[in-house]
Amino acid sequence: MPSIQFDVLGLGNAIVDVISRTDDDFLAAQGLHKGAMTLIDEARAETLYKAMGPATIVSGGSAANTVIGMASLGCNAAFIGKLKADEAGNAFAHDIRSAKVAFSTPFAKDGPASGRCLVLVTPDGQRTMNTFLGACQNLSEADIDEEAIKQSAIVYLEGYLWDPPAAKAALARAAKIARAAERKVALSLSDSFCVDRYRDEFLGLIRSGSVQILFANESELHSLYQTADFDTAASQLRKENILGVVTRSERGSVVLTSGEVLAVPAFPVDQVVDTTGAGDLFAAGFLTGLIKNKSLETCARLGALAAAEIIQHIGARPLTDLGQLAAQNGLVL
Repeated sequence: MPSIQFDVLGLGNAIVDVISRTDDDFLAAQGLHKGAMTLIDEARAETLYKAMGPATIVSGGSAANTVIGMASLGCNAAFIGKLKADEAGNAFAHDIRSAKVAFSTPFAKDGPASGRCLVLVTPDGQRTMNTFLGACQNLSEADIDEEAIKQSAIVYLEGYLWDPPAAKAALARAAKIARAAERKVALSLSDSFCVDRYRDEFLGLIRSGSVQILFANESELHSLYQTADFDTAASQLRKENILGVVTRSERGSVVLTSGEVLAVPAFPVDQVVDTTGAGDLFAAGFLTGLIKNKSLETCARLGALAAAEIIQHIGARPLTDLGQLAAQNGLVL
């Protein structure tokens, strides 16, 4: 078996976030579903961008946020995602490499521009996302670095990337390679509407043994098992015989295994500014704990701490050294 080079390798949408503060009236006027992620085309992206207020532009992408969070916690991380060699693509590549994450996916030579996500943040901190995938959707099996996957302790898959057929095939191949190399595969369900579209396929990944770790929030869990009752959905997840991690916003998280149900509180925050990336950074903290052989409770506390840092400022990338923050809060890595 190849030696471990990376603690985690993430596969996801390589996207630049365009973040703007707004209110519920603007969402209603634009016909947007508050709190959801909606896929849009380039024309809609241009129209919505012109209607938005002043914006902050930062690199984003769910799995990319997670691996950058893990790098901030001292892990060796890598990322696979598709860009075009344009302004947004160059900015994303620079940002992820400057965060000490290995990134070598070739730029697309033609096709659509690099992806961007228009994130509208309401006063309650809730984010409504409108995503133009652009070059992201052209990720293909040819972009999968087989050796890097074999050398990664955990391969982290972003559910959002299940939409484009070529990208779906790429994720499936990555999971197959990881499984053959006896590596762990983690899946983030990403969004309840994403689960609505691919429920059976996600359950198939879980039940075939392709995925050993699942991250979801409450609405995604409810969608996965088609029930509005949390306890019923949690009970179904426990029967899957995997490690399930469910985030519940200010109520913390619940870690589920076949033999254990562990509720862990959220870290208190002074003010919720922007919830963009909260789940991504929770996954970063939790997976770091697993890599460091910490207890499941400590893993969840690390996740809660990383999520607390991210929701207190605009943008989905940490502004604080998360390793130092963990040490300050008694979470020694």
